[in-house]
Amino acid sequence: MTYELLIADKSYSSWSLRGWLCFAAFGIPVNVTSTRMYCDDFARNLAAFSDTARTVPLVKAPDGALLTDSLAIAWALAEAFPDKGLLPADPGARGDALSLVAEMHSGFSALRTACPMNLRTGWTGFEPSAAVLADIGRVEALWARALAAHGGPWLCGAYSLADVFFAPLATRLVTYGLPVSERARAYVSRHLTHPRLVEWRKAGLDEGPDQPAYEMDLPRRDFPQS
Repeated sequence: MTYELLIADKSYSSWSLRGWLCFAAFGIPVNVTSTRMYCDDFARNLAAFSDTARTVPLVKAPDGALLTDSLAIAWALAEAFPDKGLLPADPGARGDALSLVAEMHSGFSALRTACPMNLRTGWTGFEPSAAVLADIGRVEALWARALAAHGGPWLCGAYSLADVFFAPLATRLVTYGLPVSERARAYVSRHLTHPRLVEWRKAGLDEGPDQPAYEMDLPRRDFPQS
């Protein structure tokens, strides 16, 4: 038996992206079922996994466990596959990765609310609020410290769950043209060219029409490729 993963729209569902990267970026086999938000199929597909689940991603583990949150998925896979590098082996880097994952999971609400993930377009003319700018400042500080402490190219040295959890936020910075430093922009570019993120974005473009809930009253531009 293998893992079963339920995700939603690849272009828009940031938590689905995190759940999928927990598998795909580390070579862990998984059977993936995809649904679309804001339609009847979404509720039906959720119910097929669990009558209590209300969000994606969802994972059924081979042992029968149901993982109903990206954080639970990340921790369960790191524990089940200690040789896959989901978390750094070095204790200091591992502690930093755990802290980064936890803060991303619970923080940056202003940025996440004002700037939903959208991998289909870029927007011009977005004006970030003071709260959004404060979130960006915190992100920059976290990234700068981690990159300096562990030497890059990823937050804790090699690609880890810390990068998985910040991947959707990194795309938001370019979708909305948000102001960041050159060092942060270089880290974002590594995400945009990561083979698994490129694969994910390309698949999302074929999933159907744009979701109206993610429209902005702003001029469009091409989504940045790097």
